[in-house]
Amino acid sequence: MSINLFDLTGKVALITGAVHGLGMAMAKGLGGAGATIVVNNNSQDKLDEAVKEYKACGFKAFGYVFDVTDEKAVIEAVAKIEAEVGPIDILVNNAGIIKRTPIVDMEVADFELVLKVDLVGPFIVSKQVAKGMIERGGGKIINICSMMSELGRTSVSAYAAAKGGLKMLTRSMATEWARFNIQTNGIGPGYFATKQTAPIRLDGHPFNDFIINRTPAARWGDPEDLQGTAIFLSSKASDFVNGHVVYVDGGILATIGKPSNED
Repeated sequence: MSINLFDLTGKVALITGAVHGLGMAMAKGLGGAGATIVVNNNSQDKLDEAVKEYKACGFKAFGYVFDVTDEKAVIEAVAKIEAEVGPIDILVNNAGIIKRTPIVDMEVADFELVLKVDLVGPFIVSKQVAKGMIERGGGKIINICSMMSELGRTSVSAYAAAKGGLKMLTRSMATEWARFNIQTNGIGPGYFATKQTAPIRLDGHPFNDFIINRTPAARWGDPEDLQGTAIFLSSKASDFVNGHVVYVDGGILATIGKPSNED
């Protein structure tokens, strides 16, 4: 009997912060593969809108309001999700923020806030969800990293520090939890076409030209380009894949510049 290695039917997936953008795209991919979608946000209104959109796509979806940096709230929310929806089989740590400020101008409080949301948040949520996965004998955890897990860039010091730390946290989680049949991996998105990037994707905009010229694929990513990787890392197909970050970037990290068309 053949087995669909990518089938997520019957699985419960918690995707933090997936009320728009890349998080929503990945959540829709998991929903399309059969998973029940659970999302969180700090805003009830945004959460309700997102759940409505998921349900309009035909997915079974639920929303919970909680802050990923509040350990007490996370403990309560995870218990509630598992009681009301079911055991969490897949966790995608997607919630995150960025502050674009030169290092010499950045307030310590802002630096610490980015680290708290982008690095401490995944630690808190994973710690709690992993307890249930250990008891049940398995699970999948995906940390949303970044090309800034590998590269520096001006004005995003806190974000790069957090995402670099998240890459190493991913490896540590894989090291500790692999024996419990938990696979912990990361996804590192490149530059994607979203509502947030629309103003800088106009023809002739310097940053748009930079991305097109810097990316071997010669285009911005479509949010749906992340779905296959998210499904793979959430499915049985990745049962012996652990501690890796898959960069979905059109080849940016593979080269020091866009390859020439010349021989």
